[in-house]
Amino acid sequence: MQTLFLILALFLLLNLGAGMWRVLRGPTAADRMLAAQLFGTTAVAILLLLAQVDGNAALRDVALVFALLAAVTAVAFVRRAWPDQETDHDAG
Repeated sequence: MQTLFLILALFLLLNLGAGMWRVLRGPTAADRMLAAQLFGTTAVAILLLLAQVDGNAALRDVALVFALLAAVTAVAFVRRAWPDQETDHDAG
């Protein structure tokens, strides 16, 4: 089973290459941000697989921190890329 986890971790690492291509070639900032989200998600998955193989609980903690950072990064990007425009829909 450990061999399967290591093969899956290697496969996820190869997927990061595809994500890097999108970061470099992405036509819009949103494409680049989604690729960066792919990095965060893939890093979490790889760390969780390695934690399972090694039985190292610290890697699970690091994976949780990466997941939180990826979520905060996505929110920060959306807030910066599409600022909230003050429109008064309720006023008549």
